[in-house]
Amino acid sequence: MTFKKFRIIKTWSAIILLGWFNFSQAQSPEGVTHSGQHTNQMPFPVDSYHELANPTPTPVKLWNDSQRTIVGWGKTSKRYEKEKPVSKDSLSTDLNLQGWRGEKLSAQWVVSAGKKDLSLSVEISDLKNRNNNQVISKEQIESAFVRYVLTDELNKDQKGACGHRVPANFDSTLVADVIDHKIKDFKVLKQTTRPGWLSIQVPRNTKPGLYSGTLKIKDGSKILKKLFITITVEERRLSAPKEWNFHLDLWQNPYAAARYYKTDLWSDEHFKAMEEDIHHYVNAGGKSITASIIDRPWDGQTQDAFHSMVRWTKKLDGKWDFSFDVFDKWVEFMMDSGVTKQINAYSMIPWKLSFAYFDEAANTTKHLKTKPGEEEYKNSWTAMLKAFAAHLKEKGWFDKTYIAMDERPMESMEAAMKVIKNADKNFKISFAGNSHPELFDAIDDYSITLSENYPDKIIESRKKQGKTSTFYTSCSHPYPNSFTFSEPSETEWYGWYAANKKLDGFLRWAYNSWVLEPLLDSRFTTWAAGDTYFIYPGGRTSIRFEKLLAGIQAYEKIQILKSEFKRNNNTEALLQIDKILSSFTIDELNNKSASVMIDKAQKALQNL
Repeated sequence: MTFKKFRIIKTWSAIILLGWFNFSQAQSPEGVTHSGQHTNQMPFPVDSYHELANPTPTPVKLWNDSQRTIVGWGKTSKRYEKEKPVSKDSLSTDLNLQGWRGEKLSAQWVVSAGKKDLSLSVEISDLKNRNNNQVISKEQIESAFVRYVLTDELNKDQKGACGHRVPANFDSTLVADVIDHKIKDFKVLKQTTRPGWLSIQVPRNTKPGLYSGTLKIKDGSKILKKLFITITVEERRLSAPKEWNFHLDLWQNPYAAARYYKTDLWSDEHFKAMEEDIHHYVNAGGKSITASIIDRPWDGQTQDAFHSMVRWTKKLDGKWDFSFDVFDKWVEFMMDSGVTKQINAYSMIPWKLSFAYFDEAANTTKHLKTKPGEEEYKNSWTAMLKAFAAHLKEKGWFDKTYIAMDERPMESMEAAMKVIKNADKNFKISFAGNSHPELFDAIDDYSITLSENYPDKIIESRKKQGKTSTFYTSCSHPYPNSFTFSEPSETEWYGWYAANKKLDGFLRWAYNSWVLEPLLDSRFTTWAAGDTYFIYPGGRTSIRFEKLLAGIQAYEKIQILKSEFKRNNNTEALLQIDKILSSFTIDELNNKSASVMIDKAQKALQNL
């Protein structure tokens, strides 16, 4: 490390120095998971890697009873087990999909290798319409291998997944979740199952009609099976993701990316490495940029803590000074990537109520310990917010910036909001936490837990005021959730639920707060496996994320249909939509799986 780099870190915050030295692990010859398990490969793989050993024994008798290689189309709602052969009767040769122009469609194919190892690859054809010679190019279709990652389970009481976790106390299994587009050939060992994920992006200018093609599953040069694809493209059109109404807020963690990709924070290499990861958020219509304006707003609840994108300095004369250089770089990167609606600046009420700053007189980093309602809190935050407001107005970002807080007590919120409005009455406020009726009019972007509901009149009132009302899930919800062991359709269920409750969207606290070796082991010392991230390093998406996207698209389609039926005074169709959506409640989910509910609703919606 050069002296120059050391000086930058010291000026920024002494705490970041510890995170910087964590990069030394990347120089280790072998990776290690958070539980101490050696990975037998270099740490933090990006382009290729091998999965960890399967802790579940292979049921040899099942394979002996089914020795042939089995190939076919499966279901996107199912996670296929690596150690078990898939039932031939559960698969099909023909895939029939139905979608709108502009919609992204997904399918899952499955191979169970019986007697011998396979060298799998796929060959995709164009999808052709025989009636009008139109084509959906194979360039719009991607097949990627589904990879296995270690997972765990809910707490023993089955009521949630919060709290400290010792791996030995939880069952550990391999689960299908990673969608790996980086490899084109994959060795599948005998007596193992390997799924693949097919993504078809229907161009928005596609002519309606029936499109057909094939997917050849190959073992080396030999064709194992030719699978058939038929897509019915409907007349209706889905708008581009940037125009979607669904308010998707998944908190991004650039600090995790810097650690994993072994780059200097905020370097060109750092931003370049994140491009493919953020791409998935953009294509799902992501609306909010997560920015940390103090050091460790959530302390250390993730593998890589958030540090401050704003440099707080107390000058020699005792006055406050603030630098927004890093904040600007991060926001500009996210906006250039396509996330432009909102900036959420966290947090005026951190977990430890301790604010790091550089003290010029002492030439060191200090911590101001104060809380809402105290004079020192008011003075320091008034200075910061006034400087922040002036800077945001200069950049043209003030109207889209929200001072954001989460899961804080009512009294603290009210005291902090008073400081915010005194600094600039036009500041917007974002809050994720319990439902407080006293705050409904004051919070511009309000997200309440799935366990609670907004009163109908409040939803209507907030919509008229242009305010955002969403819901969020956390480790406290056993289902529906986005753990790596959750049923995949549970994240798709979110879009239907939001449509039923007339909510604007969904919030989750972690988009890419990766654990130590996220591609190999999704478990963490606290929270259930997968709780801290949706996507994987190297620009890899996941089954959970693709199903979330499917639910968002369903939400958008429902809004379009409602608008169309209102224009045409088609009250019967509007009533039918309400009837379809009415089943998407937690009570109903207690009795039926998310996939069953969604399948029924999709069929009904397609008939409108």
